[in-house]
Amino acid sequence: MTDLERLLDLQANDTAADQLRHRRKVLPERVALVDLDRKESALRAEVAEPQAERDGLARDQKRLEDEIATVEGKAAHVEKQLYDGSMTSPKEAQGLQADLESLKRRQSTLEDEVIELMERIEPLDEQLAASVVALAALDAERAQVKASLASSENAIDSELAETLAARQALVDAVAATLITEYERIRGGEGGIGVARLQGATCMGCHISLAAAEVDVMKRMPADELAYCPDCGRLLVR
Repeated sequence: MTDLERLLDLQANDTAADQLRHRRKVLPERVALVDLDRKESALRAEVAEPQAERDGLARDQKRLEDEIATVEGKAAHVEKQLYDGSMTSPKEAQGLQADLESLKRRQSTLEDEVIELMERIEPLDEQLAASVVALAALDAERAQVKASLASSENAIDSELAETLAARQALVDAVAATLITEYERIRGGEGGIGVARLQGATCMGCHISLAAAEVDVMKRMPADELAYCPDCGRLLVR
């Protein structure tokens, strides 16, 4: 077996390694993860407005509840003044009674407003709760996809490691100068540095050479390098 023929074995090894790297890069799990990220972004954007509305309503509810607490405190103070026996003036008592009734009316109005806010918040809470469940489902699916991706990557990495381990023996069997030339061509020709001349066809670019070109190559010394005139790859003839 000539060095050029051994170079074909090296080319087969390198092509297999390139294919493994490409497989690793385009694993379907990667596409699935991108799709899951897109779904999550869409879901979060979908609930951003109701979340903001819910937060605003909650702030309003808190403000009203704080005001109710203040009104209740004032009413309790007025009631204490009315019924602790310290009140001696009927006119003053009448004024305090009016104040108490006004405070009770204000409290009732505020409580009605709180109930109205709670009724508006309830459907928003249901929508947001559903989004939390949906996000949790996406997270669970993402975890499964990541586990599957890691398994697929490990399998490819193991196969690639074996392929690369075999490569060194192939490199060692070929003259260093020929390896250098092969690597130079391979770097600029889509990973293919050497190809067989099958009949009149270069199996690297699959273009048929002229009969005169083939004839010249056939009569070249076995150790002389021949190149495809179309793609520039080394030819094994």
